[in-house]
Amino acid sequence: MNLPMYLKINLSTKKVSKFEIEEKLFRRYIGGKTLAAKLLYDMTPAGMDPLSEDSMMIINTGPGNGTGAPSSSRFNMTFKNLMTGGIASSNCGGSFGMMLKKAGYDGIILTGKADKPSHIEILDGEVSVQNAEHLWGMDTEKVQEEFPAHYGKIVIGPAGEHLVRYAGVLSGERVAGRCGAGAVLGSKNIKAVTAYGTKQPEVYNKQKFDKHVEKWVHFLQSHPMTGTSLPKYGSAGLVTKANATSALPTHNFQSGFYEKAEEISGETLADTKLIKNMGCISCPIRCERRVKVYDKDVKGPEYETVGLFGANIDSADLDMINEINYVADIMGMDTISLGGTIAFAMELKERGIADFGVSFGEVEQIPEIVKKISYREGIYSELANGSKWMAEKYGAEDAAIHAKGLELASYEPRKSVGMGLGYATSNRGGCHLNGGYLALLESVGVLSTNPLETKGKPELTVLMQNAMEAVSASGFCLFTAYSMIPSILFRLGPSHWFTKLCGKLLIWVRPVLGIMWKFMPWILPFNSMFLLPHAEALKQITGIRMTTGKFMQLGERGYNVERLYNYREGLTANDDNLPDRLTKVPQDKNPASVVRLDKMLPKYYKVRGWKEDGSPSAWKLWQLKIHL
Repeated sequence: MNLPMYLKINLSTKKVSKFEIEEKLFRRYIGGKTLAAKLLYDMTPAGMDPLSEDSMMIINTGPGNGTGAPSSSRFNMTFKNLMTGGIASSNCGGSFGMMLKKAGYDGIILTGKADKPSHIEILDGEVSVQNAEHLWGMDTEKVQEEFPAHYGKIVIGPAGEHLVRYAGVLSGERVAGRCGAGAVLGSKNIKAVTAYGTKQPEVYNKQKFDKHVEKWVHFLQSHPMTGTSLPKYGSAGLVTKANATSALPTHNFQSGFYEKAEEISGETLADTKLIKNMGCISCPIRCERRVKVYDKDVKGPEYETVGLFGANIDSADLDMINEINYVADIMGMDTISLGGTIAFAMELKERGIADFGVSFGEVEQIPEIVKKISYREGIYSELANGSKWMAEKYGAEDAAIHAKGLELASYEPRKSVGMGLGYATSNRGGCHLNGGYLALLESVGVLSTNPLETKGKPELTVLMQNAMEAVSASGFCLFTAYSMIPSILFRLGPSHWFTKLCGKLLIWVRPVLGIMWKFMPWILPFNSMFLLPHAEALKQITGIRMTTGKFMQLGERGYNVERLYNYREGLTANDDNLPDRLTKVPQDKNPASVVRLDKMLPKYYKVRGWKEDGSPSAWKLWQLKIHL
């Protein structure tokens, strides 16, 4: 078995050393965000300032990365969360992860602070920390042009340099956006990390792996979500679906329905703005949109950006959404937190509390305001801190739409209550993916006929959170997990009787879902193309006896370690919450259209094996073999 080899770089002392992952640790945590969470917990003290010299950034891959498996170009960044004070993980495509592995390393552990702007270069195993003062101040597009095209690159823009709390990191045009990864690198004076190598990642059983990959690619391309909808419309194809179930955030989450949603939909983008679609390395889905901005062929917006810079600020200007998305990328910022913060500022003005020069429906000035936020110019430095910080200064906490300090993604949880539970319990804050993405079932999929039902949602949320954790740890894109939902349900649509029946069945079997985590490795002692093909791929790549049950337990183990980190940093059950707007104010005349966390959280903790204060029980830690 080839164990992962990491680089450990102390930027203060310029000491570079190799750090091999022990076999026991590898078998239990595999890689990506799951292994990184354990390392961060073990190697850093409680109460660490994420922007201090003593802070740590872990950049790593999963076993699937670089093997040629479907959608396996992802890499992960783990650090202390600037927005929540808990754990952060930010996942990204692009070529960097693959090139890092080809250069001979599975991850990088960064500590300390460089004495001047620097660039870390990794070439076929050789590592150097170089002067990058000439790159400081460049946007993410220009700085990447300074390096050879065949290098894997991660860079920060002006937002990271000026410590915008939701600054992101870019690899090509892909963004590790959430939680402030760009600011952490900026605080360490790291402008760029580049990697290039010729080493091929080893696969334990290449023949079986190749056969599995061939079948898996065909399966993804024949599935209506990953083979038709995402390639044709990208993630923005969810706009009209979310709007149809009143789950599209509108006017800073005051509503879930936008009358002009069709004008900003993925279908309209494809018909009027799309140049072509592309995708990450080794990805058969090809969901990337290419559009024109400033006469350039650039990456188009994802669903989150369309929703938060469209309906949520009352704008149906698709050209402006494309422009804002591009400017945010080159400045190096997370469009979700950026969009949520700007919408909050708009409501502050609407209420007569504070004026930051932004108003609902008026978007022409936003690209320039995005730049001002990036440089922390004048009053816009306040917007660089996020909506929670602003609410603490100006009030109107009900209008600051976040969980634990991280702005919510573009799903209105009052019409997707399981997604609301996921937002509240997500380890990194208001994240739809780390939250389990139950909106995919409730708002745009098989449970959309009853998105207000609280029964079964705790069990389903745990199921989806653990599955996505495992997929991410292995190095795969989470879009590949969409195929867990049978293709027939996508083809029939949410109104068909059979789809409705399946939705009810998921609720009826909740007792089974609730107890399955006590016996997971024995409940699913097999692998299946129709459930999570990632488990079989991982088995053939590593040689570990991986079953679907063990794969799901891997995700559960990772989720619990993240929770332990948060608990150590002071986040408890009291932080598993949402703004009053979402939990107390009905979206419409139906009093049930609120997120009933009071009903769902106790069951969620019970299913997870956690105590009432939100911490994992001693029994749960023993069961998962988590040793602190």
